[in-house]
Amino acid sequence: MFLRVAVLALLFSATSRVYAQEAFSDALPTSSDTNLGQATPESAWLDLRQSAPRNSRTQNAPAWVEAVTLSPAQPTGDMSSKSVFRIRVVQPSANYQVLLFRLFFDDKPGQLPELIAWDESGSHVLRSGPLGSGINLPSSDSVMIPMTGALSIDIEVAGDGKTVRAAYLDWMTSSNVVHPLGAERRDVIPEPFSSMPPLHSPTQDEEHFGTITATLAAEAIRISGNIQEGAAFQFGVETQPLAALLTFEVANPRIDAPPQIYLNGQDIGPVSLTLPELADPGYRGEMESLVRQMHFQYTGWLRAQKIVPVTNLKVGPNDLIIVNGTGSGPSAIRTTQIQLKYLWDKSDYLLQTGH
Repeated sequence: MFLRVAVLALLFSATSRVYAQEAFSDALPTSSDTNLGQATPESAWLDLRQSAPRNSRTQNAPAWVEAVTLSPAQPTGDMSSKSVFRIRVVQPSANYQVLLFRLFFDDKPGQLPELIAWDESGSHVLRSGPLGSGINLPSSDSVMIPMTGALSIDIEVAGDGKTVRAAYLDWMTSSNVVHPLGAERRDVIPEPFSSMPPLHSPTQDEEHFGTITATLAAEAIRISGNIQEGAAFQFGVETQPLAALLTFEVANPRIDAPPQIYLNGQDIGPVSLTLPELADPGYRGEMESLVRQMHFQYTGWLRAQKIVPVTNLKVGPNDLIIVNGTGSGPSAIRTTQIQLKYLWDKSDYLLQTGH
């Protein structure tokens, strides 16, 4: 029913990084363990920008954040020297042993930040490896850090450190989670503000209950607002499906102008974005001269979906193009996949009689 996908787009990144470091569940207290007559520790938002906005006030941090310092890079004129932000942290109590660290930064090639947790003796507790994938866009990434014995966390980045914007820190707990045995096992990163878990793309076409899922491209691809700089794919269909769904993740989208989809030369409309709460610090406002309304980009990865009209699909090769919405700046997409639904022998449907 479905032919293997041919990807025509230029791939922006050849590798896909791990989304977060693994923290073992036995290091996390359960929700009931944290209610021991103690106040729940506050989360921390640390503004690390080196040029304070005009209306900025002195920021406050919870008592468990002891100090934030910056060791600037030496002025060597190249990217060989590194800037280091050091955040000294003390555990609120022995019940809290794992810290969620979400870093907001400009994801520039050659300036990927790295998190390093240190203990009192100066030994590494954890080294995250480079965060981001070099998409040259504002982004964010999360790491779970075991804090038993750790006293400080360094943000190490090449250059003057101005690509680092902020950090969100929150202590973690665990709870029992059940999932069906027959469902795909997905890694769920416990992000705040109700964000979606990362999307996984199958390496081979998969069929489940009459639905075919095929990966168009797992890698990151930059897109802009014109078709010549969009992400182009070609896939083949042997039999006309009953329904079709396009799904991918998009970085740095303008939330009121999501990416636009073209299928076989026809504009089939914008995708729908799964947005987290507006309290999420990932939202970044942008103002333009002579325009009174502020527009917002989301500096991270969001789930995007589009129901593809099957009347626009054809048996044989199909051409699909994803471009940015009107007025948006550059973005990137990844884990792009399409699902085709066919009649299954146990399909549930109603036959409506004519009036």
